Amino acid sequence: MNEPQVIGFDIYGTLVDPLAVAVALRPYAGDQAGRFAELWREKQIEYAFRRALMRNYQPFDVCTRDALACSAQALNINLEDRAFQDVLGFYQRLPVFADAAFGLEALRAGGHRLYAFSNGSRQSIESLLGNGSLLAHFDGIVSADSVHSFKPDPAVYLHFFRTVNGRPGRVWLVSANPWDVIGAKSAGLRAAWLNRGGTKIFDPWGMAPDVTLATLGELAAFLAHENGRHVQTGAPLAQDGTPT
Repeated sequence: MNEPQVIGFDIYGTLVDPLAVAVALRPYAGDQAGRFAELWREKQIEYAFRRALMRNYQPFDVCTRDALACSAQALNINLEDRAFQDVLGFYQRLPVFADAAFGLEALRAGGHRLYAFSNGSRQSIESLLGNGSLLAHFDGIVSADSVHSFKPDPAVYLHFFRTVNGRPGRVWLVSANPWDVIGAKSAGLRAAWLNRGGTKIFDPWGMAPDVTLATLGELAAFLAHENGRHVQTGAPLAQDGTPT
């Protein structure tokens, strides 16, 4: 029998589609809705990175709100208070990717332990996964909010490893974001990069994911194929950079 793995799933861009917010933006942004959605996502990530680096923490929901305000200003789009709140509320109802439920079901059938692992707040993740009918697939939720920082801070991955009582070589991150995969690998976790459509580029940092997936459903088969193989990997690092 395949030895169960502990698998943490990034949420935004991996299980739910943040660019689908363009639907909610279209009444206010017209033809700019797609670019608005992309800029909002870029600024959301940028603000989280900057706050983590500056140790000037605010919850991810604040990064999302501030990124929306900045993006609207950058594109000269006036969002009245009601419109602003309506668009912001759509972020709690982002649609799930078509392969998400099947991929999670296949992994649970393989006996693996699944966790939602996100920069988002626990409340936001519960809302997203509940609205997308994915919540029942998970053994728990681990939020970066608990350590007042954001991925790819090594402390966040270490928090995940400790929270799930992980063993070296048996704890995974699954993410569609290359920076997240690199962060996990740097912290000693294994990592799967989900590159739907094969159009993204993985950052050339001298690190590679343990596996690249075209769909989430491929991970269960990959782990089953690894049955019986011993995979060497470094232990997760403590916050001072030493192995735990």
